[in-house]
Amino acid sequence: MTNERLDLDKPLWDLNSFTGRWKYFAWMTDFRTCVVSESALLAAKNLCEQYRLGKEPADTTREQIIYAKKLYESAFHPDTGDLQNVFGRMSFQVPGGMAITGAMLQFYRTTQAVVFWQWVNQSFNALVNYTNRNANSPITTSQLGVAYVSATVAAMITAIGCKSFWEKRANPLMAFAAVKGISQVVISRIVMCAPGMLILPPIMEKLEKYAWMQRIKPMHAPIQIMMCGISLSVMVPTACALFPQNCFIKTTTLQRWEPENYELLKKNCEGGAIPAYLYFNKGL
Repeated sequence: MTNERLDLDKPLWDLNSFTGRWKYFAWMTDFRTCVVSESALLAAKNLCEQYRLGKEPADTTREQIIYAKKLYESAFHPDTGDLQNVFGRMSFQVPGGMAITGAMLQFYRTTQAVVFWQWVNQSFNALVNYTNRNANSPITTSQLGVAYVSATVAAMITAIGCKSFWEKRANPLMAFAAVKGISQVVISRIVMCAPGMLILPPIMEKLEKYAWMQRIKPMHAPIQIMMCGISLSVMVPTACALFPQNCFIKTTTLQRWEPENYELLKKNCEGGAIPAYLYFNKGL
C-alpha cells in the first residue's frame, strides 16, 4: 500500500465534535452490514489483525482496509472482540426498530396487542443493551433476569395504563439511572425513538382521514414501518452521537460514592500516582 498507513485503533473522524461522532456512527451503524456473512466478517477481522502487524496482502488497498474496519467495528464487541449477535448490533437498529415501532403504532387497539408488542419491544431492547454493554463491568445472570422482567412488566403496565387513559398509542417505558454512562445511554435511546413514537402517530391519524388512505388500509402498516425506517436512519447516528463514547468521572467521585472501589484503585496504583480522572466506555 502506497498511502499513509491507518491507525485502526483511532476513528476516521474527530469524536470530540458532534459532527464527527454523527459521521462515525452513520458509518458504523450502516444497516447493510447486517446482511454480510459471518465468514466475511471474520475475514475482515483477520485483515485488520494482519494490517496491525504490517502483514496484510501486498495488493490490499486503503479502501479495503477502511471497509474491513467498518465491518469489524459494526459487528464485533469493542471490549471482548467477540462477534455480536446480529439482532443486537446497533447496525440492526434501523431494520429491527422500524419493524417493531411500526407494529406498536399500528396494532394498539386491543390490550392483547399492546402487551405482545411491548414484550417484543422490551425483549429487543434487552438484547441490544446486553450486546452493546460495557463488557468490563461484570453482570450476573440473575441481574440480567431481574432487569429484563422489571423493564418488561413496567413497560406493559405503563402501556396499558396509557391506552386506557388516553386511548392513544402506547409508548415504551425507559427508566433513568443515576450512573453517568447509563443515564447517557438512556437519553440517547429516548432521542432515538422519540420522533417515531411522538411525531408519526399524529401524522398517520391525519392521513387516515383522507379518502385515498381509506382505500389502501392494508398498506397502513407498511407505510408506518417505512416512515419509522426513515426516522431511525437519521436518529440512530444522531442519538449515538449525543455524548462522547469514552466518558470519564473524577476519582474524587469514586472515593465519595464507592469507597471500596476507590480503595481497590489505590491498591492497583500502589507506587504510583492515583489518576485524577477515570475513563470508561459507556456502551451503546
